[in-house]
Amino acid sequence: MEVKIDARGLLCPKPVIETKKALEGLKEGNIITLVDNQVAKDNVSKLAKSLNLHFCVTEADGNYEISIFKGAYAQSAEDMVQKRPDLANLVILVGKDTMGDGERELGEVLIKSYFYALSEAEPYPKAIIFINSGIRLTTMNLQVIEYLKKLSDMGTEILSCGTCLDYYGLKDMLQIGGISNMYTIVELMNEANNTITL
Repeated sequence: MEVKIDARGLLCPKPVIETKKALEGLKEGNIITLVDNQVAKDNVSKLAKSLNLHFCVTEADGNYEISIFKGAYAQSAEDMVQKRPDLANLVILVGKDTMGDGERELGEVLIKSYFYALSEAEPYPKAIIFINSGIRLTTMNLQVIEYLKKLSDMGTEILSCGTCLDYYGLKDMLQIGGISNMYTIVELMNEANNTITL
């Protein structure tokens, strides 16, 4: 059984309460909660974790869909996760919204091509971190965002520098991934076997 909850526009804790009620009334099945902000997404995800239930999150058009699996459906969710390909212990640091030096127009074409190729080639990187003007790719470049969504679905962590988002006034426009800080960025890079800087 599948139950859908449209919690867009609801302030916390309402999305969590609605999801919890639905879970309590469901012996076995899949609850899909749709929210329109990161706080609600994080809180509904925390609810699933606290109940030891399998869940996954997808993002589209600024909305988040949290699927929570209960009963026999949990095994299906586990199988889906296990089918994901292995990730390389590789971090890609993206410091600008173009690729290479020279003509900006060419650089924009190259960066789109790069992320398309990256989304088609295994193994996928462990994480992609966007800093400085690179955060324009996670906020404004719809083509690149599409490729990043595919990578995110495969398990790649997509992170944008919070200080950079604030500097460019783009925090509210973030379309994919999470917001990070320099400490986390340093940790990820230190733990990686290899780091590529664009």
